[in-house]
Amino acid sequence: MLYSIVFTLLMFACGAVSSWADVPKGVSLQTVPELKVKVFKGFYRFVDEYGDTVRMTVFNDFIVYPPLKFKNKKQEEFYWRTVRDVRKTLPYAKLAFSALTETYEYIQTLPDKKTREKHLKRLEKDIVEQYKPVVKRMTKRQGKILLKLITRETDQNSYHIVKAFLGSLRASFYQAIGRFFGMNMKNGFNPSKNEEDAIIDRIATLIEQGAL
Repeated sequence: MLYSIVFTLLMFACGAVSSWADVPKGVSLQTVPELKVKVFKGFYRFVDEYGDTVRMTVFNDFIVYPPLKFKNKKQEEFYWRTVRDVRKTLPYAKLAFSALTETYEYIQTLPDKKTREKHLKRLEKDIVEQYKPVVKRMTKRQGKILLKLITRETDQNSYHIVKAFLGSLRASFYQAIGRFFGMNMKNGFNPSKNEEDAIIDRIATLIEQGAL
């Protein structure tokens, strides 16, 4: 069940660490989801006034940013580290958005609350076994960026997503874990007011456009 990765992203991104020592031997990493970049919507052909067949390509809307001017080497290094981290986590955030939609639609087909809770409990157990090694390999900073990108994709912070699917008690539990590691699942994503969010949004947009 590919969509089950979303819960792992939300639960274990909070405690993501760089250590790989405690991953059992023989556990294989899941393949990083591919981020497909599609720069144009399609094309069509027509015959112009001179009788020539011409191809017209229809591009997607895209954003053009002014060139970045770094104040110093430290700021430049920070930018490229963020590029690396966004490039690694953005595919998972995209997958999370798709997974949330699919999971929500599926559990609506289940007959009652008890059946839905049983399904989510089994799902939670499965994802711990299947996907924990993937997220656990991320650094704490990558975990933070992952949460921001999930908020960017879903327009909901991670705390509310976990609460909706797993309940208030477990949402509070994972929030407490996140705060211990310096993360807040209740934080939103506001590029217009937060400088770091603006950089993350710029990088994610350029990657989506195939420009970075």
